[in-house]
Amino acid sequence: MKIVSIGVRHIILELSNNYPYYNNEELAVYVDDVLYTKTNKNVISIYDLNPNTLYNIKIGSEEINVKTLDETICIHTDMFHPYKDGINNDTIFIQQAILACPSGGTVYIDKGLYLITSLFLKSDITIYLDKEAKLICEYDRSKFPVLKGNIKNGENELNLGCFEGSEQDVFSSFITGINIKNCTLVGLGEIDGRADLGDWFIKYNEIRIAARPFGIYLNRCENITLAGFYIHDTPCWNIHPYFSNKVNILDLRIENPIDKPTTDGIDPDTCSDMLILGCYFKVGDDCIAIKSGTIDFAKKYLSPSRNIVIRNCLMTEGHGGVVFGSESSGGINNVVVSQTYFKNTDRGLRIKTRRGRGRYGKISNITFDNIKMENVLTPFVVNMFYNMGPKPGHDEYFWTREKQIVDETTPLIADFTFSNIICFNVQYAGGVFLGLPEETIKKIHFKNVSFMFDKNATPGYPVMIEHKEKMLRKGLYLENVDELVLDNVKFLDNIGDDIISDNKTKIKIIK
Repeated sequence: MKIVSIGVRHIILELSNNYPYYNNEELAVYVDDVLYTKTNKNVISIYDLNPNTLYNIKIGSEEINVKTLDETICIHTDMFHPYKDGINNDTIFIQQAILACPSGGTVYIDKGLYLITSLFLKSDITIYLDKEAKLICEYDRSKFPVLKGNIKNGENELNLGCFEGSEQDVFSSFITGINIKNCTLVGLGEIDGRADLGDWFIKYNEIRIAARPFGIYLNRCENITLAGFYIHDTPCWNIHPYFSNKVNILDLRIENPIDKPTTDGIDPDTCSDMLILGCYFKVGDDCIAIKSGTIDFAKKYLSPSRNIVIRNCLMTEGHGGVVFGSESSGGINNVVVSQTYFKNTDRGLRIKTRRGRGRYGKISNITFDNIKMENVLTPFVVNMFYNMGPKPGHDEYFWTREKQIVDETTPLIADFTFSNIICFNVQYAGGVFLGLPEETIKKIHFKNVSFMFDKNATPGYPVMIEHKEKMLRKGLYLENVDELVLDNVKFLDNIGDDIISDNKTKIKIIK
């Protein structure tokens, strides 16, 4: 096993095996020879430890000694006499504790029920959520501060808010970090967005005062750790890191109602060097959606999302498991997804883009390895005709299959590698890959992949496009793909040919 994260009161470890999310057996976890828990997960978190203390940890036959970090001081929120009744607002009391905490200190949110609006994080501190601490969030939009999309002063400007790939006024999130470094939010407590009590989902695409808040928003932050807690029922995406680097999101439980729109799990947006590890997802939209802005945003910043590792996660429900776009104009590259389990999602890998997104950055060097998919309707979807969201100009330009002129608005999709993947109970198709006639998908490589189709499946729509058609137990469907390599790829109980293409694809099959 290896150490993933060490804090003043927590240690997170990862078992060394090849099983997606779950270990093949339940293991006992001992801390200083005292049973802490039993678990079959690969990522194991230990909380309620003491600072600056050496611990002996045994998990199964493995053993390790780990010392927690020291702290300058611990400030308990009880010192500020919050109401903790869930009725009177406690934001100011917790915020006072955060502001008062010196570098290297800990703000300990004690057991209790806290009503909050927006808490703003601070650099160089730890915020620890007691396992019996529950933050319940305000749902009246008139009570939230607004983060301006753009504030200008002569040649200087400040971008605070962002929504769906554009600089946009947005309500401050329940937990907000702006230009902070070296901050940890950790513990077994709970953050309840209570979005169903407000009007967030009534005409949800309209900007009323500002765009809907996220659960956690990190704007231009660095070296941030989020670990352990349960976050759910947020008005929009649960966690939105934006222009942030070195963000570690570890062993979280992330949930939103499956019938609520645009309630993604984690949306890294123009971010780099991220680790998403050991997280559980059950959401109303995409579990993880990696973004890098719309075309105007990309022209301004020329900054991709890159170097993102997703490992040992469980994704249940949701439109897509790991998704790219649709706001991806700045480019997305160097993404590795491994040891992850997709269950009951509409799609596993999902790339959604369209004409108008632009070629300032491309989607490339994407690797999926050691993946299990169960009851995923269509495991692989790459769609360059995505039809949701605003489409300026004439709609036909976005959905026509006729070849268009290549210009700065034409998106680019390059190469993908999918290896050591098993897909059970596929419903609609093993994969649908729709490139543009003027800008094709370059290369798709499958190695050691099995597709087993559900004999009881019913037809459905695998991709979100205009003039869509239902599919049932199709193999791999390709339009405008340059090259497909199948190395030890198996199909069982599909209907028709394993590969359905437009005869433009160079196909190489290795038995």
